[in-house]
Amino acid sequence: MIKNLLNHVLIFSSGNRKSAIENRKWAGLFAIAVALTVCGAKADAQQPKVYQVGVIHQGGPYGAVVDGLQDGLRELGFENGKQVRLEIRDTKSDLKLVDEAAKQFERKKVNLIYAVTTSVTTAVKNVTSSTPIIFAVGSDPVASGLVQSFVKPGGRLTGVQYSTTDLTGKRLELLKEIIPKLSRVLTIFNPDNRVSKEAAALARDAAKQLSVRLVVRHASSAEELRQRLESIKAKEADAFFYTTDGMVTSQAKLVIDLTLSKKLPTMFSEQSLVVMGGLASYGQNFREIGHRSAKFVQKVMTGQNPQDLRIETVDKFELTINLKTAKQIGLTIPPNVLARADKVIR
Repeated sequence: MIKNLLNHVLIFSSGNRKSAIENRKWAGLFAIAVALTVCGAKADAQQPKVYQVGVIHQGGPYGAVVDGLQDGLRELGFENGKQVRLEIRDTKSDLKLVDEAAKQFERKKVNLIYAVTTSVTTAVKNVTSSTPIIFAVGSDPVASGLVQSFVKPGGRLTGVQYSTTDLTGKRLELLKEIIPKLSRVLTIFNPDNRVSKEAAALARDAAKQLSVRLVVRHASSAEELRQRLESIKAKEADAFFYTTDGMVTSQAKLVIDLTLSKKLPTMFSEQSLVVMGGLASYGQNFREIGHRSAKFVQKVMTGQNPQDLRIETVDKFELTINLKTAKQIGLTIPPNVLARADKVIR
């Protein structure tokens, strides 16, 4: 448009048949067009960039990780809906939905994908080829094949690792202290989940050392999990013991409701599940994990390469006990265990 106006101005100004008034008219239009273009360019230059981040989690308590992520990003100057736009996908433990969401995010060319849990991160990595991935995983990301090393991840993945699998034995030991007469514990997990099988193996080893029988049931979906819990018979188990499994965690409300109905004590890995009604947990805080991973998202969004960002391990563990639940199921927590609890819900 500006080029055309300039041509008109040159033509009219060089000819002697056009009036001075007409020349001034076209010159004025040209000046207005230039001014509007310059103003528009300045406005575009001043418009802050909005980063696009795809977030994929399995639902349930994992929403707390995303809440923590938003808290951390806000503190770094990236508020959701302003400087950054988080597109959050709750896949409700359906890995097919994880695949679909990841593919969609890569097609949209988001700045990065934020993935919660090892199973989700593995699926996202497998179905994408170029999008950077920041993860929050509860198992060793090197052993899981996600990265080359903690110090130099290599590739396009990095993030935060929190301990769930590694604490399996310690959790069972604490459960035995809470219930000294513990002899049988029930655990349910997805047999197709490699990390879950590893955690179950650790639970078996710990159970042998503590003279406790581990009662194992398998569930590949939320519906199967419900069926296994509903079919628990009286005296089949003295407690429900969580072994690492994202699907089971995402269905925490179901697990807690059904175990409470059977007055069955529960031991989990994350304190928000105790707030929901579980008896006890030993592990990390999901919201804190999300908060800690915000800096990775910020760095990769603004241009740093994931392969150069050292993986951070969250090593703060907390014992949480719910006395309301203990009273509801008729259990007395030993005073020495209660005294060691980091958080007590009364």
